[in-house]
Amino acid sequence: MSDIYEVMSILRAVRRLKPDPVPHDVLQRVLQAAAWAPTGGNVQPFRIVAVTASEQKQAIQKLYDEEWAKYTTWHRKAIPGMEEPQKSATEKMVRAGDYLAANMHTTPVILVFCFNPDNMAITDSDLGRPSVVGGGSVYTAVQNVMLACVEEGLGCVLTTLLCYREAEVKAILNIPDNWYTCAHVPIGYPVLKGHGPINRRPVDKLVYANSWGEAWS
Repeated sequence: MSDIYEVMSILRAVRRLKPDPVPHDVLQRVLQAAAWAPTGGNVQPFRIVAVTASEQKQAIQKLYDEEWAKYTTWHRKAIPGMEEPQKSATEKMVRAGDYLAANMHTTPVILVFCFNPDNMAITDSDLGRPSVVGGGSVYTAVQNVMLACVEEGLGCVLTTLLCYREAEVKAILNIPDNWYTCAHVPIGYPVLKGHGPINRRPVDKLVYANSWGEAWS
């Protein structure tokens, strides 16, 4: 088994995925990782729709393609004026995203994460700002799935663009009225190298000591 720190250090967005099927036992281990995730009160207020049927995947791909085109409009316009290395990084991201948008329906599995707010203690719902606490009982499962994908040699990427089309996604997948979507994770074997070195801010740029702005050393 890989060292967990190593796995976390190479988990990156892999958007180019082969249509090759994922064996059932491999997918079962990935889904088991989701079930192990910690949640508030151990309620597990999430469910996953594992989409493998061609008809549903094609319908989802059409919605995603439309939202990806909207999302990247600014990026495409801004690329000519960017300096390196931002320009190359943005071009690479757009190309990979274009591949996923055009080929999501050939991805062997799309995991659609759903949640029921009635089963969550959303302690920041009345603070007059965007609420994020409820996600703490869902995104732990998403992270576990993605780490498991690294261990299994699968590529994966977390996207929330389809939340813009939630009503349509719910209709496609027969999701009940009191359940909602919060993440969509296409998984499959990578076309290229898959997971690898990532670029993140260092700890001392993200962590303060005892008081905001106080340097962590």
